[in-house]
Amino acid sequence: MGRGRAKAKQTKVARELKYSSHETDFDALQRELSSSSSDDRHEDSKQQDDEEPYPDGYDEYRR
Repeated sequence: MGRGRAKAKQTKVARELKYSSHETDFDALQRELSSSSSDDRHEDSKQQDDEEPYPDGYDEYRR
């Protein structure tokens, strides 16, 4: 019980997103995706260099 109002709001928002015509700025989207993906790759490679292959401390038992 009590989900009726929340479900109605979700349905309203979903309908607005589906049927409204928003103009997408593809240039801004591309800039955002390209800048965040290059930053993420740099951070991921940095983390992989710093981490142990098995950080749980059971290296000796895996051999």
